[in-house]
Amino acid sequence: MDRDIGKRIRLCLAVGVFALLTPAACSTAAQPKGQVVDITLKDFHIDNATASVTGGDVVMQVHNEAPATHEFVVVRTNLPADGLPLGPDGLSVNEDWLDRVGELNEVPAGTVGTLPLHLAPGRYVFFCNLDGHYLGGMHAVLEVSGG
Repeated sequence: MDRDIGKRIRLCLAVGVFALLTPAACSTAAQPKGQVVDITLKDFHIDNATASVTGGDVVMQVHNEAPATHEFVVVRTNLPADGLPLGPDGLSVNEDWLDRVGELNEVPAGTVGTLPLHLAPGRYVFFCNLDGHYLGGMHAVLEVSGG
């Protein structure tokens, strides 16, 4: 009789573990589709491994290797990357005067943020808009060509 109880306990444990693991295996989030553009945020610098892509679906993979949280803003503009209009504070870009196409409000230090976008052909500037970061050099350009 003790053997039956032991078998039942093992069977219940196995069924319980299976029930717990099954939803996790079936619930992986769909990954965004598109050309991947790897961006690396550093202290007052942005490295862009890809200078140009073809228009369409693009996935910005933003790696924050800096010791602080940063912001990542993408605008479509023909202005120079270091010539965007500043806000009244004189420390950040006035995003209201630009064609903003996407943003990650916070990319904590040591993490990777993902920003899926659909980009038409044109010139895009991305930057960190925390006070003084843009002025310190946190900006870069991505050229998007036609199909």
